[in-house]
Amino acid sequence: MRERIFFTGIFLWLGTSLGQAQPAQVIKLADLERIMSEMSPPVRIINFWATWCGPCVRELPLLEKITAEGRPEVRVTLVSLDLDLDPDPEKVYSFIQRKNLRSEVFLLDEADPNSYISRIDEQWTGALPATILINHKTGERKFIGRALKEGELEKYIQSFR
Repeated sequence: MRERIFFTGIFLWLGTSLGQAQPAQVIKLADLERIMSEMSPPVRIINFWATWCGPCVRELPLLEKITAEGRPEVRVTLVSLDLDLDPDPEKVYSFIQRKNLRSEVFLLDEADPNSYISRIDEQWTGALPATILINHKTGERKFIGRALKEGELEKYIQSFR
């Protein structure tokens, strides 16, 4: 019986560790600012989204494609703003599992969007989706305050070289 429990535990661990969606961590604005300033990798794509936002959900495969390519010079970070309307993160965790998201996912836990939106980017009105590309080698930033189009991210990444 003990062996059966042990092997069941190993298989459950492998199932959640290999081939499964990434977990999401709840963070504050200071944590997000630190993440945005990390110098590695050279190019960081930060996408602000929510499960209730249709255009956000439709563009997730474009972001996931970049992650799936496994480029060491690029990291996609998805920042969910779902906690603004619903303080229970389980809906987002379930969404991440259902969609099998592989990108790094954080849930921003801040009560007043008006207090942090301009701190993230002065061009951002708060509309979703929103994406920021940061080239840490050159200091260049690109803000996109709308849904991404097919191939658009690849063009921006290429222009950052």
